[in-house]
Amino acid sequence: MAGNSARRGAVRKGKKGASVGSGGVRRRALEGKGPTPKAEDRPHHKKYKGASSSPAGGNRRPGGPKAARKSLGSDQVAGRNAVLEALREGVPATQLTVMVRIETDERVREIMRLAATRGLPVAEASRTDLDRMTDHAVHQGVALTIPLYEYAAIEDLLEIAADRFEPPLLVALDGITDPRNLGAILRSADAFGAHGVILPERRSVSMTASVWKVAAGAAGRVRVAQVTNLNRSLTALKEKGVFVLGLDADGDVTTRQLELGTQPTALVVGAEGKGLSRLAREISDQVVSIPMGGRAESLNASVAAAIALYEISGVRESQGLA
Repeated sequence: MAGNSARRGAVRKGKKGASVGSGGVRRRALEGKGPTPKAEDRPHHKKYKGASSSPAGGNRRPGGPKAARKSLGSDQVAGRNAVLEALREGVPATQLTVMVRIETDERVREIMRLAATRGLPVAEASRTDLDRMTDHAVHQGVALTIPLYEYAAIEDLLEIAADRFEPPLLVALDGITDPRNLGAILRSADAFGAHGVILPERRSVSMTASVWKVAAGAAGRVRVAQVTNLNRSLTALKEKGVFVLGLDADGDVTTRQLELGTQPTALVVGAEGKGLSRLAREISDQVVSIPMGGRAESLNASVAAAIALYEISGVRESQGLA
């Protein structure tokens, strides 16, 4: 009989006969789980600040002191060539991780020698751990841990120019998302005497391990500032006497007519294809284009920035300002 059923829950009679209830299981399943925890409290979120950042004596991940783990506030350069180049160029690093029983070659031996020369701690890790640390990049058994980049303030960039007794020359990137472009622009900024690069926080590339690799040593010589709102920062620079020059295919003048290049200058470079944003163009005191006699409609952002910086450096040199 239904009344003698061993299942939990009330018995309900209907047209199709007696049935047994769920005992409240379905009702409880529909109940909410409360408010979403903060990012810092969620273990799988990148901002998590729980056990992995607790002081000595707190919870630790398994594996012992030599176990490899991706530290909070760090990035990874992965691959034998990339790690070797980073060490040769003096990229700031905190640890070298090598796969257990790695097959050595000349690159690995040189990596180990450079790490020993710099006094870097060396940790061993399994292939699985290295895959996890490098987000499954092609690491070839080696990874270099570098700290997150410490951005400068725009005022710091202006002080660099003042210390050199030169009119400021800054490069602002509007919508550049490719780290290779940023790395190449840093090299051009270093080559042609720019005092710093400005990046927006959103919808923009940032200073990552990939940028360090492309920029080589220039990333350590040219300071980078990160701002919340690029257009507001450009407006604030104008109030301080800095002329904003927007680089765009449809310009008012060409790079060979840069009379303002001798003045305090912020060169704004837009993304290839999209060009400058509407607001950045409206803020610009002058929109500058690169004269091209060939069939190409546009240039890569880093190439365009290099040409414009070269022209500005030439104008300044002719006036004895460089």
